Amino acid sequence: MKKITLLFAFIGMITLQSCTVNEVRDDYDNDTISEVFEYSNVDLVSGNGYTALLDFPHTIYSSDMVLVYRLADYGSAGDVWKLMPETYYFNDGTLDFGYDYDFTQYDAQVSLHGYDLAGLGNGYKLDQVFRVVVIPAYLGNKSVNQVDFKDYNAVVKAFHIDETKMIKK
Repeated sequence: MKKITLLFAFIGMITLQSCTVNEVRDDYDNDTISEVFEYSNVDLVSGNGYTALLDFPHTIYSSDMVLVYRLADYGSAGDVWKLMPETYYFNDGTLDFGYDYDFTQYDAQVSLHGYDLAGLGNGYKLDQVFRVVVIPAYLGNKSVNQVDFKDYNAVVKAFHIDETKMIKK
């Protein structure tokens, strides 16, 4: 009787051992979406301390990465977006002026800093256009070494941003 029980146990072990489970690993996050907000006609003048508050249409997560781009030029080849902070220098290498930003879950504040901002041409202060790109932390951490963040178009492509869904303010 012991031999028969041992035989059944051995056959059972062989049978169970042949069963395999194929796990499918899904590394793509389907519910995390990068987005873009565009702000037009932004004036950075002495009356507002050369700063502007760009209110987000909704609250973002505190872990999200925020990039701010300024429309620096446009033409037949397309728009030229520059990642902030952005700095301009005099010919002797000293700081002339620059753009900077900080952000919270609710807004981004862009500012103009430098010497003689009152004498700076209006093309750098009035009717500025900014794009705020929000990248969820999960996506930013995975791709941070593979994307040239200075290139707006590369960011849009890398994070599958649908510009037709851009929120304009």
